[in-house]
Amino acid sequence: MVQDILPLVEKPSRYLGTETNTIKKNPDGVKVKMCLAFPDLYEIGTSHFGLQILYHILNKHPLVAAERVFTPARDMESHLRNTKTPLFSLESKTPLQKMDIIGFSLLYELNYTNILTMLDLSGIPFFAGERDDSYPLIIAGGPCMCNPEPVADFFDAVVVGDGETVIIQMAETWIQWNASREKDKHDLLQSWSRIEGVYIPSFFQATFDNSGFQIIEPVYPEYACVNRAIIGDLERAPFPDKPVIPYGRPIHDRLRLEVARGCTRGCRFCQAGMIYRPVRERSVSKLLSIVEKSISKTGYEDISLLSLSTGDYGCLSLLMQELMAKYSSRHIAVSLPSVRAGTLTTELMNLIKKVRKTGFTIAPEAGTQRLRDVINKNLTENEIFETVSLAFEMGWQTIKLYFMTGLPTETEEDLKGIADFVRRFKKEKAGTRRFRKINVSVTTFIPKPNTPFQWASQISLADSKENIQKLKKKLKIPMVYFKWQNPEASLLEGLFARGDRRLSSLLVAAYKKGCRFDGWTEFFNFRLWKEALEEVGVDVDFYTARQRDINEPLPWDHIQSGITKEYLECEWKKAVKSQITRDCRTGKCNKCGVCDFKTEEPKVYNLQNQKDIRVSPFQEDLECDKGVYKITYTKQKQAKYFGHLEFVGIILRAIRRAGISVRYSEGYHPKPKISFNDPLPLGIESNREFFIVTADSIEKPEETRNSLNRQLPDGIDVLDITTILSPKHTEQKDEVCFEVTLKQGCFNKNKSSEFFASKTFLLERRNRKGKLKKIDLRYMVKELHLPDPNRLKLIIRNDTGKTLRPLDVLTKVFALSEEEARQANIVKTS
Repeated sequence: MVQDILPLVEKPSRYLGTETNTIKKNPDGVKVKMCLAFPDLYEIGTSHFGLQILYHILNKHPLVAAERVFTPARDMESHLRNTKTPLFSLESKTPLQKMDIIGFSLLYELNYTNILTMLDLSGIPFFAGERDDSYPLIIAGGPCMCNPEPVADFFDAVVVGDGETVIIQMAETWIQWNASREKDKHDLLQSWSRIEGVYIPSFFQATFDNSGFQIIEPVYPEYACVNRAIIGDLERAPFPDKPVIPYGRPIHDRLRLEVARGCTRGCRFCQAGMIYRPVRERSVSKLLSIVEKSISKTGYEDISLLSLSTGDYGCLSLLMQELMAKYSSRHIAVSLPSVRAGTLTTELMNLIKKVRKTGFTIAPEAGTQRLRDVINKNLTENEIFETVSLAFEMGWQTIKLYFMTGLPTETEEDLKGIADFVRRFKKEKAGTRRFRKINVSVTTFIPKPNTPFQWASQISLADSKENIQKLKKKLKIPMVYFKWQNPEASLLEGLFARGDRRLSSLLVAAYKKGCRFDGWTEFFNFRLWKEALEEVGVDVDFYTARQRDINEPLPWDHIQSGITKEYLECEWKKAVKSQITRDCRTGKCNKCGVCDFKTEEPKVYNLQNQKDIRVSPFQEDLECDKGVYKITYTKQKQAKYFGHLEFVGIILRAIRRAGISVRYSEGYHPKPKISFNDPLPLGIESNREFFIVTADSIEKPEETRNSLNRQLPDGIDVLDITTILSPKHTEQKDEVCFEVTLKQGCFNKNKSSEFFASKTFLLERRNRKGKLKKIDLRYMVKELHLPDPNRLKLIIRNDTGKTLRPLDVLTKVFALSEEEARQANIVKTS
């Protein structure tokens, strides 16, 4: 049934589950089947590094099989419902209801309705209390779970903190429980509750007092709170050095290298900076070892150094030197996605730009120094200007600046300060020769649990909209581009960030009204949310608009992040007074409560404890013979579902993994010297296509062909590799032949006769710019005949500069429906 649906959806490769480095285990050889669920589209979920870590760890266990599932796009959801096909895992296409454990990764509150979509499509009841032992165990983890209460009623268990060790303990406990004679779900939950970092919502009863505050009472006195699980030493933590390489265009399409976890800068608005303490770094030697393995297994040409504040990594300069020395000659770039002004030096920037310049982003957060002190940014305007000036001088052409509106104590002067800041910067840098543009992004501040601002109020929807409109007007400046987050979406995010168990009914009501993908602008529907809020009777202002009293109970009080409430309260009071707190990494301990200096303490590296690393000389391009090669291949079966751009990416990475050294162009952005013949439309197979590549001399074409085929997904098969004189020495055919076989039914011969009897047969369609184009099918179709009632042979002219797809012929000439046409098997023949 799944194969019947794939031709009908916009991006079928999302649902194939055959990516490079996927793991498919024999179900008879494992004891527990788990499915890692990400409640967003494939392109977002496959970019989540935490999911890659869990997939790697679980599948290394011989008794565990872990597969993946993502929220299907709306078109796929519709087809699943219409055909009554249950949601399935990617790797084995197993319906989710037949899994043993389903684990959701929750990174964003506006993904919560997607959880319900996935459960609903799987035939699994939403609420844990409604599921008996015949259903899988539903668990969750991720940063949102430092306040799990809005979704607590949906889950049997929740992981709080680092999941690497916890998830294995939970899987092994399930195996032991499942092997017992009398399996009782309550017994399993009790066993799970004894694992540090595991929260069992049903073991805590929620009541509400006269003030409307949620009061949590433990069912078992010995299990009154849940402590966050912490991986004490990243150096020993498992790392996915063979990550799954997604199809399509994931938002993070590069090798991600987690250099450190945790941050001690102490920004008072930043939840991640609080809940991921203490700082734990990996050594340079460990990171270099990971990269060496990963690059050969992935073929990526970008390495992204991950951390909450990568610029603070103690050996960043040494690491960058080593990476660039080893990989710049191979055109592998290194990017720093989270860079703090003041941490980038000329030396680092020179290293980064050796291959090509990656994006450059700075987050001042506030427009005035007073407000930056309130949020404890520990960053001056001069530091920001100096860093960005250095970036422009060294050739970066686009700078991104991030700000927030609605921060505690914000005044009109602070709001004006954002525009003034940008104007001053623009004025100072306007004369810079390489200056191009500044992208300014503004979001509404959202108070989050386990931060000093967890007691703060969130500005109203009206104020948020007004502030953004003011900034929009003030930032109408040449070469300054202003973007903002939807204030309505920010309001809902704030509601669920600090909500309680009453919000689960709101989620169900909103879902039933059609709310999905609320984090996507094109799908977000605030009108439906307002209807659901009114229907359920939830007062948004109770959760967002009021400043909370220090002494009132908070819904997440029983979830212990490690940061003490006393420390957060102290920081909240210092914020009001605009007092800053210095980074404990370089100063004295601030007594936040996380470190016991026995099992939990900062683990950092510096040049002193990395003396064993000797800086490698840069590996220069070696002069060697080159050749131009025509590589012929088939594109069949599942490969027909690859769009052209993703197909190009698949080929390039396979070439890298196969050890073929492609030559690159010169200039600002070097590109691999590779070109493809006419791209095939999505859904069409071909028994002979080709591309041209300029590469180092290939001495043994047959060995290279076999090596390349081992790196390609099923359906792409390299037939031969031949040497040609130049990329221009390739034939361009004047016509293209196709063979079409209908899945069911027959072609109407009368339609064929009518077509040939007509002098013209016009097809009208609009191009991407909206301009109306007319194509005469009668001229474009050179030959059309029916060797069998359900089989069509078609020859289309290819010398007119216009493009005609076989689908156009099926729908216009034979009047087939779009669905009938897409389900036909179409093969481009030699």
